[in-house]
Amino acid sequence: MNNDPILRVVDIIEGTSVDGPGLRTSIYFAGCDHHCPGCHNPSTWPHDAGRDMTVSELLRFVEDADFNVTLTGGDPIYQARNLLPLVKDLRGNGRTIWLYTGFTIEQLRDMPEATALFPYLEAIVDGPFVEALRDTTLRFRGSSNQRIITEF
Repeated sequence: MNNDPILRVVDIIEGTSVDGPGLRTSIYFAGCDHHCPGCHNPSTWPHDAGRDMTVSELLRFVEDADFNVTLTGGDPIYQARNLLPLVKDLRGNGRTIWLYTGFTIEQLRDMPEATALFPYLEAIVDGPFVEALRDTTLRFRGSSNQRIITEF
């Protein structure tokens, strides 16, 4: 398809239980300018890391895996415009979607391309990873400043 948006993907992990409730397909997107000290995925920081995948390719992968979805990275918000058709289709197919971002919800609310994603998301885990606030007892978060937000 000529109009099939392209997303830059570093990795896809099928059947993970650490990026949201239940077993999920986690899609790791390229690009992050937060560069949090202690980040567990610095290989995702370059915006040209990984490979190009179309929305159609990602949809087929998710449907074959048959799990709910987590969008992480990197920071998916850097690709928000091309993410929109993906999240619309995923939600339309009955998938729940969690999104991890180093931006806070307050920052996201000022970004029209990010807010366009909100109606399709079940949860946003927001905020940068802060090494001094690292807490391994928290579910689905790396540091205590990060929030799981379900109302946007």
